[in-house]
Parts: sequence; C-alpha cells; structure tokens
Amino acid sequence: MDHDRDQSARRGMASATYTAFERMFDAVAERWAGDAGRHEMMVEALTATGDYRVLRRLRTPTPLDRLPDGARLGIVLDVETTGIDAAADEIIELAMVPFAYTIDGQVLGTLAPFHSYRQPKTPIPEEITALTGITDEMVAGQAIDAEAVAAFIANAGIVIAHNARFDRRFVERSWGCFADIAWGCSMAQVDWRAEGFEGTKLGYLLAGIGFFHDGHRATDDCHATIALLGATLPSGSTGLDALLRCARAPSWIIHAEHAPFERKDLLKRRGYSWSGNDGTPPKCWWREVPSDQLDAERAYLNDRVYLYEADPPVRRVTAWERFSDRL
Repeated sequence: MDHDRDQSARRGMASATYTAFERMFDAVAERWAGDAGRHEMMVEALTATGDYRVLRRLRTPTPLDRLPDGARLGIVLDVETTGIDAAADEIIELAMVPFAYTIDGQVLGTLAPFHSYRQPKTPIPEEITALTGITDEMVAGQAIDAEAVAAFIANAGIVIAHNARFDRRFVERSWGCFADIAWGCSMAQVDWRAEGFEGTKLGYLLAGIGFFHDGHRATDDCHATIALLGATLPSGSTGLDALLRCARAPSWIIHAEHAPFERKDLLKRRGYSWSGNDGTPPKCWWREVPSDQLDAERAYLNDRVYLYEADPPVRRVTAWERFSDRL
C-alpha cells in the first residue's frame, strides 16, 4: 500500500509540472509533422511574449545551378591564417563562396563554393588551432592551386571580406589575381552604428539579424557574411546595397606626414592609423575619407594638428586598391 501511495504521489508531482504551456504545445504539435513544427511553434510563442529573442542556426543554402540571367557575380572570401602579420604568417585555409546579386544590392542566392587547406612552413600555433579547429594533421600535404583560384574569381565583379584590410593583404601576397579586382568590406563599408548595431564583429552582427553560426571556419564565415549582406537593415536598404554604394565611390587617403608627436592621441581619436606597423610607406598617421570630406579633413589637420597651413599629401583610392598594401 505504501508503494502504491508513493507511486500515486509521484504521478501527482509529474502532473503538476506538466504546465499549461507544455500542454498547449503538445495540442498544437499534433497538427504538425515532426519536431520541426513543434520547435517553430515554440519559437513563435516565446517571441510573442516580448521577453525572449530566439537565434536560429544559419543553414547553408542550396547552391544555384547557374547564375540567373541579368545577375551579377560577387565572391565572399575568408582565410584562416597562422597569425595576423601578412608579411610573416601564412594562409592555412581559403574559402570563397560566389553569390548572385542585382545592381541595387539584392542577394539572389549562392553558387558552389571553393575551399582548400594549405600546409604552412611551420607547425600551426596552438592558439590558432584552439581558435579555428584546424590542426597540422588536417593541412598535412595540402596546397592551394593558384590556377584554380584565378579561374574561380575570373568572372566576379567584386570580392568581399569581413575585414578586407586583413584578408586582401594575405591573399594578394599568395595570388596576384586578387590585385586586379574590386574589393569591398562588409565590416567597414556598412554604417552598422547608424543601423543600430554597437559592434562590427561578424558573430555579433549575425545575431542582430536573428542567427548564429560556427565561427572561425572559413566557409561558414563566408555564408554568414552573405546572409548579413542580404538582410534588410532598419534603414530599408540591404547590407550589400550599402556596401556597394560605398565601394563604388572614390575616396582619399590623407597622410599626416611630420605631424608633431604630441598630437598622436588627437589623431587616434580622429580615426587615424599608423602605417609604420604594417610596412606600408610612408611611416606616418593616415586616414581614408570620402571625397566630400577631404577639404574639411585638411582644415582639421591645419587647425588642430600642424597649427599652420600645411599641405599633407593625399592619394585617390578606388575599390581596385582599397584595403591593399599598395597604398
């Protein structure tokens, strides 16, 4: 009898924990096929409360069979490397995902990707393996075919990377074909702050549009970037549209040569970078500005940095040189 009472008590406790919330889902789920339908209903219910935001795993889209008529071809590229110094470190993974787009920045779909590993001259640092999951065993004996790379990008109108200043410098040192194509940057050429985002890291931005992915693997990062570019932002335009408008416009690099040392903190706050760290001459503070801001930037340097009528050198930049070591 005691055993029966214990079982009855346990059944009562189980019944009490079977909430109305769960009963509602079970009732609705009967009209759906499989777990996917139930999960979707749970997402909708949680979101409707206003107290939850649900992130969906970013799924790899089914590639298009061909480029649609009238569409343009772009490529999103990502590399994993043994370090951050393009002059000393090496590429260990290259991924490129082609995508079809319209002139006004609508992403139409992706095509079959390119992916390859490369064995570096020295063992992969432990911290890089921890970050990327790429081991020495995975890249052993692997090489990236230069002719295949050149053929893959031959018909593309633009190559895009999330932090193109990093990726372009690495790939141009390995494959000269990347110097002869326009580049864009999904990190720097979309005004994410104006769109309501507080950062520019890929994973953070992707979460902002409702997704997550397995970061620091080159192909996955490419698909994440394309999803981000294809999303409609609060301003009403897509990320790709904003990037293309920025990439198509010429800009100017202004070199604050011979700027007084004591003005370095002022220049940093203004957005200047020191070119001496990457081996790019001249060794001075520099900043890239749109054409309509060039005169104002010169005036700023004269009034706040030089304190006299200086004539700092400038250079016109287009998408064919931007983000490269050739500036």
